[in-house]
Formats: sequence, structure tokens, C-alpha cells
Amino acid sequence: MTFESHLFYQTRSRRPVLSEARGVYMWDVDGKRYLDGSSGAMVSNIGHSNPRVLEAMRRQMEKSTFGYRLHFETESSEQLAAKVAALSPAGMEKVFFVSGGSEAVESAIKLARQYAVTVGQGSRWKVISLNPSYHGSTLGALALTGYAPLSDPFAPMMQAMPKIPAPRAYLDGLDSDDPATGAHYAAMLEAKILEEGPDSVLAFIQEPVGGASTGALMPPAGYMREIREICDRYGVLLIHDEVMSGGGRTGRFLGSEHSGIAPDIIAISKGFGAGYAPLGAMIATDRLIDPVLDAGGFLHGHTYAGNPQACAAGLAVLEEIEAGELMVNAARMGGLLKARLENLMQRFSFIGDVRGEGLLLAFELVADRHTMQPLPKALNAHTELVELAYAEGLIIYSRRTRGGLEGDHFMVCPPMIVTEEQIDELIDMLTSALGKFAARAGLAVETA
Repeated sequence: MTFESHLFYQTRSRRPVLSEARGVYMWDVDGKRYLDGSSGAMVSNIGHSNPRVLEAMRRQMEKSTFGYRLHFETESSEQLAAKVAALSPAGMEKVFFVSGGSEAVESAIKLARQYAVTVGQGSRWKVISLNPSYHGSTLGALALTGYAPLSDPFAPMMQAMPKIPAPRAYLDGLDSDDPATGAHYAAMLEAKILEEGPDSVLAFIQEPVGGASTGALMPPAGYMREIREICDRYGVLLIHDEVMSGGGRTGRFLGSEHSGIAPDIIAISKGFGAGYAPLGAMIATDRLIDPVLDAGGFLHGHTYAGNPQACAAGLAVLEEIEAGELMVNAARMGGLLKARLENLMQRFSFIGDVRGEGLLLAFELVADRHTMQPLPKALNAHTELVELAYAEGLIIYSRRTRGGLEGDHFMVCPPMIVTEEQIDELIDMLTSALGKFAARAGLAVETA
């Protein structure tokens, strides 16, 4: 089946027409089956077509599909907010719902700014972020993003924000397990705050576990704690972008739980709604919310904020994660999958690094594992391997590793329901795709 497409997205390329999706698998209309090895764009955390989530959505549809937040409170949004607050760090009990990750990040920085203005710190407006990083495609979120191909064309239209290097110890030849490494990268934040002027710096935003731009990057030892202390020292708000790492994928509800560090504001989306409805949230403390509400209200909002249908889906997703102990499975299957990916390094010398937590994992291809020199850009490995895997029936997700300009990493993030047998299947297809890529690119297969 083909359509005369009136849709357009990034390119003119076409994909098969989706017929159905169940569990970790998807089928096109010709009957070919695909293993969703990246959960879409790291979204389908509990797999596709979960019957209990679908039933919860049907029940809500029979009640109402829309209720504007300024006209009504809704049972599903209140219940979901309570559930999110219970899963969040102590004291983070206020939730603002949105439809996606970019909206969640925009909400976070706008809340931070309104709080600063309300408490007499109107000189604070700069939000420091990492390079590379990705925080969304709207202009506010894009100003925080350190990924040149995505942000450079729009630079004249936005206020670009200060950046510091992401803590990529593996590329800099540093030991990520050494607390001195964490201190080294954290010191860059303090230096940037002093350079910009502490009274002008509003917030620092980071992903507790790296997303697509850094490929599941794990912070070096001590980094998160040092960052928290620096933010406190200078009165800078700490925002955690958990759009990709939140929702249980890392084995904890939030990626920051692995370091034990709580931020001031959290942005969450993607796996939070698990693909059943457009859903995201900003989570914050009363300390920030109360002054803003007392001063006249949060000057921000979206039409579908707190949509009862989306919230009913989100609540059912969280209940499914808890009832099925899917975070436990994500930790266990993630450990197994990571070990299998590391085993591939023994066969393919051009795999230079495997990293991540739980089922938020990535591997990176390089020309030289010792120097971490990237593969030649002309090989277009980040697209070629994805296409070869797709032909095998495996879906993975890629980005250019080094600011979008060169380097190649691949996200391997199947749904949290994945089994050991399905991981075996995933690795078999990935191995075949890597072998075909090596032959096509003239790369060595066996390591020395």
C-alpha cells in the first residue's frame, strides 16, 4: 500500500505504512515485522497496544475527551499529578502538564524566570546548558540546545544561551570513575557563572543521563553533587531535563535518582506518556510556585495542558509500570543488553564505546578506539547503519556524536517489557547489520 503523501517531515524519504504494533513489535501493511529497538524516539516505554492502558483511555473517552483547565478540574489530571508528585523527590509536589518535551522545557525556564522576577532577582535571565545537548525544537528550548545543525539556522531569531562542555570523559581521555574528573567538568560551570556574572545567571539545565545528543552519556563520579553545590552557592536554579531519562527507563523513575541529587525543576515527557497520548510535565517545588501564584499567576500555558484523555493514559502507564515491576525489568534487561553490546566490541573493532543505564543505552562507532577518532564523515555511518538495521527488521536511533557535525552513535533502547529472548533477537539483527556495514565501509571486523 502506498499513499500520495501530503505530509512532510525532515526529508523526502518514505517509510512503509504502519499496520499494527503490539508489545515490542511493529508490522507494516506488507506483513514485515520490526523489533522496536529504540522505542520509537525513546518513547514507547511499556510497549505498544497495552490492553489495560487502552481500556483506561476508552473509559475516559466515555466521560470526556477535553476539559479546559481554566474551566474545570479533572479527575484524571489530579490523580496523575498526585502520582507524579509521589514518585518525585521530596518537596517536589507541584505538577504542570504539557503535550511534549519541548513544552516541558519551555515551561521550566519560564517558571524559573517568573520566580526570579517575583522575588526581586530580575537581573537573572541566562540559562547555562551543555554542548552538545538537546532540549527541544521550540525557540526557547532550542536556545539551550548545543547541536549546531539544529540551532544555527535559527540563531538570529533567538537569544542563544551560554554553554559549557558536556562531561564526555571517554572522549577526553579521562577516568569517569575518578571524582577528580567530575570535579574537573563541574568547575567549568562555576567558571562560566563567574564569567557571565552570577547576578545574571538564572539556571543550569542538564540531562542526568544523556539523551540523543550525547548518546546515553553517564555523568562522571561526583559530577552531579558538585553541580548541585555550585548552583546552591550562586543562587542558580538547577533544572533536570528528564524528557528521555524519566519514566522508569533507567531502572528508576527519574535518571537523577542514580546520583541521589534533586533539582529545583524537572521536565519530563516521552516515555512518561509512553506513546499513548501526547503528554509531558514540569515538576517543581512550592518554594518556586507559591511566589509566582501569589504575584498573579503563572504567565504561561498550552491549550491541551492537563487534557483528561492524555492524563488518563499517563496514569494508566504509570500504574502498568508499577504493577508489572517494569523498572526492575529495565534494570535487569538493561544490564544484559549492555553486556551483549560490550561483547560486540570484541567482534567489531570500530565500536569505540558502550554506555548508559538500564534500557537507555548507546554505542559509538570510531575509526580508532584508542584515540576515539571518529569515522570519516563521508561514510555517513549514523544513517547507513540505521538503514541496514531497518532492512533486517530492527529499529534503532542515531545522531552525530560531536555537536551534530561528525561522529556516530546509536541508541538501543527497547521497551521496558523486553525479554531475554527478544534481546537475543535484537543482537542477532544488529550483528548482521554491523557486519554488512563493515563490509560496505571496508572496516575490520575482528579486533586485534
